[in-house]
Amino acid sequence: MTTTQLTAPGAYPGLRVTLHEGGILELVLDSPQTLNSVDARGHRALTEIWRDIDAAAGVRCVLIRGEGRGFSSGGDFSMIEEMTQDFTALARVWREARDLVYNVVNCGKPIVSAIHGPCVGAGLAVALLADVSVAARTARLADGHVRLGVAAGDHAAIIWPLLCGLNKAKYYLLTGESLSGEEAERIGLVSLCVPDEDLLDRAWAVARRLAQGSPTAVRWTKYALNNWLRQAGPTFDASLALEFLGFTGPDAREGLASLREKRPPRFEEDAPI
Repeated sequence: MTTTQLTAPGAYPGLRVTLHEGGILELVLDSPQTLNSVDARGHRALTEIWRDIDAAAGVRCVLIRGEGRGFSSGGDFSMIEEMTQDFTALARVWREARDLVYNVVNCGKPIVSAIHGPCVGAGLAVALLADVSVAARTARLADGHVRLGVAAGDHAAIIWPLLCGLNKAKYYLLTGESLSGEEAERIGLVSLCVPDEDLLDRAWAVARRLAQGSPTAVRWTKYALNNWLRQAGPTFDASLALEFLGFTGPDAREGLASLREKRPPRFEEDAPI
């Protein structure tokens, strides 16, 4: 994989990829008209690009951000609806969701995320799995799985308890309540919180510092630290399996309908377990 292939227009749908001086690869979620929601093609691209970045010579660090008013509004409704109706689509997205997390964890190049505005779904997964996460003070982070009527899969079980502790992880993942960038830093969910106007300057400063360091020292330190995440692999795998099992049930269909209709959900009175 070459940097020319990485940065070719249209190579990764929904993403804009630019290689800057010093080997910093800027990765932009670029669907601002839908608040950078991730459709089926975008989800596949966001999964696959990390393997390609890992293999590409000339990339020393990655900075990922969202274009427009926010980082990402998560998976789009059409993809979610397809998952509730088509087993093949469900199995495909399950595999991509699994690979997305492991590909970010196993990418040797350091990753910096710059988080502003809403940040949920697959976007939140990448933002929090980044090696250094920089959040704007007014950013709104939320894991909305329970609101949709499925288990908090994606990245949550693998990293939230490590970042902010089990009690805080349970509170936010079971309630689906959002939190600001300022609160996310206070509980340890993100690395840094800065005033909104300073977000990109600070994120770029961190990226340049990582890019200028010893590549072996930085990458091997990341590899060793990420063994904490690899140890949590079985917990993550179980959460992801339960999330996607949930997409076959009535609560996911009701959750999606309620989000489309902008009303409170009317979930089943009891669970079959």
